[in-house]
Amino acid sequence: MKNGYKLKGEFDYGLVLITAVILLMGLFVIYSASYQKLVSSNANLAMRQVNSALIGLLIAAAIFRIGYQRIIDFSYYIFGLNVLFLILVLVPGIGDVRYGARRWIDFGSFAFQPSEFAKVTFIFALAKYLGDIKEGIERPKALIVPFAMAVVPMLLIFKEPDLGTALIFVPILLTMLLIAGARLKYLLLVIGAGLACAPFLWFILKDYQRARLLVFLNPNLDPLGAGYTIIQSKIAIGSGGIFGKGWLSGTQNQLNFLPERHTDFIFSVVGEEWGFIGGALLLFLFYRFVGKGIRIAETTSDTYGKALAYGITTMFAVHVIVNIGMVCGIMPVVGLPLPFVSYGGSFLMMSLACVGILENIKNKRKVF
Repeated sequence: MKNGYKLKGEFDYGLVLITAVILLMGLFVIYSASYQKLVSSNANLAMRQVNSALIGLLIAAAIFRIGYQRIIDFSYYIFGLNVLFLILVLVPGIGDVRYGARRWIDFGSFAFQPSEFAKVTFIFALAKYLGDIKEGIERPKALIVPFAMAVVPMLLIFKEPDLGTALIFVPILLTMLLIAGARLKYLLLVIGAGLACAPFLWFILKDYQRARLLVFLNPNLDPLGAGYTIIQSKIAIGSGGIFGKGWLSGTQNQLNFLPERHTDFIFSVVGEEWGFIGGALLLFLFYRFVGKGIRIAETTSDTYGKALAYGITTMFAVHVIVNIGMVCGIMPVVGLPLPFVSYGGSFLMMSLACVGILENIKNKRKVF
């Protein structure tokens, strides 16, 4: 990395405040969504989420202290190590199977999900590549490496299987390439080739993944099977009305009609118990969060920092859009969690680490 610049030392307190409010809302919603588990088996998922948040804050503080510019020098090695973990998670006896998917590696009482961290290590590695190549990204052959870097983790994560996490690499890749100066016509050619191959992907999808796509096209196709969750989700959101039924008072939630309500379908609980007002408030907070991420990217003169900030902001934006779109029934169910709200230790730690990266980019803007 180049030296010879001073640090302006700015800190975006608004970004931290927004993150804290969303995280606090998430803890309340997780407590309500998992209240029946707490009663029946004494499993306090909200407290587990608090523990993950504390670890995530420590990681964010460590990244802020170390600095993204030091980390990016080792980004290829970190990305390679993450790919190794993605391979290991597929090995029987090493990868832990839960809910029909092999996505975790257990370290005693701690379970690590490599696919969640792969998104960030990929963004770091791609930012380094784009920062090093600079104007050369306009050449078509310069796109080979970025697409290869994306395809490797995508295939490994798709094998777990985790279709949603695998697909999120696409918008992150395209956004970072466009911001770096890649020609739109070349990207459109690649996208067109991908869409042309899409029909063939149907044959490599799992049966439940095909069923989800068919149910998206016709929600009443299998109301007691593949379509059950999305039907219950829409009932929960619609029944919340303007002000909601109140915390711990959602019938779809508390009577166990809604599956996966503490993870991917947690926004349905928000809609049922907090109503349109609560859902709109959460969406506004995410809007402000993404806006601050874009602002940090736009005001950073460092090429690496700009690429990093855009990649991270794109990742959060896609998570929010796809998650809320799928629980409302306007997008296929692909299993993407809602940042800072859905239950999940690895995802929460990764999300908080990304806030630490954004703050570090804001803090180390170049001022000559």
